Amino acid sequence: MQDSYDVVIVGGAVMGSSIAWALSASDGFDGSVLVVERDPTYANASTTHTNSCMRQQFSNPLNVQISRFSADFVRNFRERLGGDPEIPDIFTHHFGYMYLAADERFADALRRNHAIQAGLGSGTRIMSPAEIKADYPFYNVDDIICGSHNLTDEGYFDSGTMFDWWRRKARQNGVTYITDEVVDLVISAGRVTSALLASGREVGCGTLVNAAGPRAVEVARMAGATLPVEPRKRYTFIFDAAEPLDRALPLTIDPTGVHMRSDGDAYMCGCTPDADPAVDYDDFAMDHDIFEGKVWPVLAHRVPAFERLKVTSQWAGHYAYNTLDHNVVVGPHHETENFIFANGFSGHGMQQSPAIGRAVSEWIAYGEYRTLDLTPLGYQRIVDGEPFVESAII
Repeated sequence: MQDSYDVVIVGGAVMGSSIAWALSASDGFDGSVLVVERDPTYANASTTHTNSCMRQQFSNPLNVQISRFSADFVRNFRERLGGDPEIPDIFTHHFGYMYLAADERFADALRRNHAIQAGLGSGTRIMSPAEIKADYPFYNVDDIICGSHNLTDEGYFDSGTMFDWWRRKARQNGVTYITDEVVDLVISAGRVTSALLASGREVGCGTLVNAAGPRAVEVARMAGATLPVEPRKRYTFIFDAAEPLDRALPLTIDPTGVHMRSDGDAYMCGCTPDADPAVDYDDFAMDHDIFEGKVWPVLAHRVPAFERLKVTSQWAGHYAYNTLDHNVVVGPHHETENFIFANGFSGHGMQQSPAIGRAVSEWIAYGEYRTLDLTPLGYQRIVDGEPFVESAII
């Protein structure tokens, strides 16, 4: 370990590792990179508890473009990482998302979003109840006006392999990973000059990247920044059905907010709890009443074959939840110019990580975004209190 690095990344989960790899592979950057990760097991990281889904069905064109790049990155993963024959293909299951509308207001929103998505090359289509029933006979669509579905580059992907190989390749390219925790920053003349670690070491840095997931607000405070990000608990359940479906279940967004999808030979489901406060960083306790009280009645109504099922696994994970607008904050602080945000993904982090890694590496290497301008997702909107408008939030 050196005494100083050109870039220090706080957090080594999927976002920090995406940025670390992208920097190490950039033609415009030949500096040193240190990744500081407090728990290298990632036991409670949002990365570990992800449902590994990817969609293009957003309402804001920028989010659609981010997702389209990420889908291409996953599809061409080996080539993106340099063509090493040892790198595996990323398994994907393009069963798509199926948004279901039960009222005209949401149906109109789906139609407007479809026009935006189609204009950017997405394969989204609006389906009538009869069309949904023809393709997926297991749905109950008696109370549905329309659905929005996309079978191209949308569904489940093996994010664990992507994360693993980002770390491997970053290390091969010279990135240093250490187990430690950044506990304070030294600021001088409007710049971060060094990071103080829990081990007692002080590490100089040219640029500091906040990729600390749900704990990002703590790192932001060290730089005197206010960041509206907090940990929110989300619940996931795996279940077997007594009457398995005869085809893959798309990731279905029910009008109630409950979501469900195929998961190998089993099924996965979850929801946002009705009471959704910020929680402690180490609070991963399950609420066992949510499945019986909220989730299962919706499953049985929407897919009658799910009336008889058995939960086989369940867990709670944390969203790094942006309370302003549920979207990522990325790019430099408006005053401490070498403090870079990559925070507040609100459940979109895994699917957006390829594009965010590329964007942050471009900013550090060139001082600008060179492929996709993410300025609208920058910290200035937090200062101004102006939300980035995105209506397709799960």
